[in-house]
Amino acid sequence: MSAAATAPVQQATIRQYAKQLLLRTVGTQFAELAEEAVRQKRSHLSYLEALLGAEVEERDRNAVARRITEAHFPKLKTLEGFVFADAPHIPVALVRKLAEGGYLQRSEPIIFLGETGTGKTHLATGLAVEACRQKKRVRFTTAAQLVNELTEAKNKSELTRVTQRWTRYELIVIDEMAYVAMPEAAAELLFQIIAGRAERAAVVVTTNLPFSEWTTMFPNARLCKAMLDRLTDQAHIIETGTESYRFRRTLEKKDGKTMKARG
Repeated sequence: MSAAATAPVQQATIRQYAKQLLLRTVGTQFAELAEEAVRQKRSHLSYLEALLGAEVEERDRNAVARRITEAHFPKLKTLEGFVFADAPHIPVALVRKLAEGGYLQRSEPIIFLGETGTGKTHLATGLAVEACRQKKRVRFTTAAQLVNELTEAKNKSELTRVTQRWTRYELIVIDEMAYVAMPEAAAELLFQIIAGRAERAAVVVTTNLPFSEWTTMFPNARLCKAMLDRLTDQAHIIETGTESYRFRRTLEKKDGKTMKARG
């Protein structure tokens, strides 16, 4: 039997092997890459390297996509999409250094402190996305959502299980910390998560309230102090300012449209 006649049978067999071995990319790309290798007169080893490399790259992409999905970001924002020129006071070098992930290994907290619209959530999400790209287990939540989940778990006698799940993530982002007043019982549940992760796993927090005013949202002064001690110990504290760049951008767009209409 000629090579041309046996090729379809061989390809079908290779696809079946790839399926059994869970090598999806190998099964879909082996023929195309083989033809390319012949055209470029590449060796068998070079072809095999390219084929397995494609499989690894696809698995890496899928793993990152899965981590991002599991993080439950309300809106996907990346550091590449943050316009640092609009917020010149934000330490770009520090943010980019943090994006490399060293703080994750050292279990160092990160706190973004600033007014609404100054980029806190965007930067926090961007760092979390970088952690996902490093295949870390990440979870995004607001302080209110987290407390609601913990309260519900407590009412169902599932608090221990849920608390352990929150301490297993390699990074959690708690957005909108101290935005609204929190009953003492709720604050205690939140403290359990923060204390459980202290010096063991990283946390990123965003807040619009100076630390000196946190007692207005956490009435128990002792609990508030303990929470701040855990969060600020060895923390990277980044102030995003008081001027809303989102509001400024909206005004600039509006002015631009007005000028265009006049022109």
